[in-house]
Amino acid sequence: MDGIIPLYKERGLTSFDCVAKLRHILHTKKVGHSGTLDPSVDGVLPICIGSATKVVPYLMGSGKMYRGTVTLGLATTTEDLDGDVIDRQPLTQPFTLAQLTAATTKLTGTIQQTPPMYSAVKVNGRKLYEYARAGETVERPTRTITVEHFSLTDAGTFDAAAGTQTVAFEVACSKGTYVRTLAVDLGRQLGVPAVMASLTRHKSGGFTLAQTVTLAQVEAAMAADDLSTILRPIDYALQDYPHVALSDKLWGLVKNGVFLTPEEMASTAPVVALTYQGRTKCLYQWVPEKKQYKPLKMFTVN
Repeated sequence: MDGIIPLYKERGLTSFDCVAKLRHILHTKKVGHSGTLDPSVDGVLPICIGSATKVVPYLMGSGKMYRGTVTLGLATTTEDLDGDVIDRQPLTQPFTLAQLTAATTKLTGTIQQTPPMYSAVKVNGRKLYEYARAGETVERPTRTITVEHFSLTDAGTFDAAAGTQTVAFEVACSKGTYVRTLAVDLGRQLGVPAVMASLTRHKSGGFTLAQTVTLAQVEAAMAADDLSTILRPIDYALQDYPHVALSDKLWGLVKNGVFLTPEEMASTAPVVALTYQGRTKCLYQWVPEKKQYKPLKMFTVN
């Protein structure tokens, strides 16, 4: 049982909840997810089964796309609506689309981001949320992230009574990006507190929301002994790499970790996915000093 399940994670479940439920449904312990989604966030969560767990880092490295809403005028401890309100600054009038767009433009490209206190980032061996729950503060390291685009379709909805404005957004970003922190930073650019009101992940690991399946669908497929309808091959995580098909002779060398020449690889790419009999077996990486390709990651030798 090897492959990737493009799971639809429902709101209210943690990513580990999904892994635990799939271990029970599929009767296997070798299950891993490719990027945590907060309990309040739904959407695409690629799950790797069996030897496919070896491609988790490649799925996590792919870009992600989200759609959600940010509310301007208040802030919470967790940067989303699950936390306690810690700041309010009622808006007397809504921001215009031009003002909002100017703010999102400043949060696009390669930027620095400080992860929220309520996150799983570790500092001195402890997760930040453990410090937060204990009422402790700690210096948080900044990280470099890439925001490909951060766009708004309109100026959203203004609630004059509450003094808030809720705006829908779409963001495409690199791994390690906290979208709720982007929402807070949007407010900071505008000079007001802000909070992420809702979020759905629409793309991750090469999968879209339309391709996802629910836990109930996985359970039904397992009961019908028809997992082939929902399991995707390992190669879904490796689509960005050039592929080279191996002959019987070369596969005999590769499965024993032998280095290959550019002529044998028929490629000059820095990293190449090698296939045998239609299945991706491994990744090989070019080593300039040796002028050869060496094994980077072996997925299966069967």
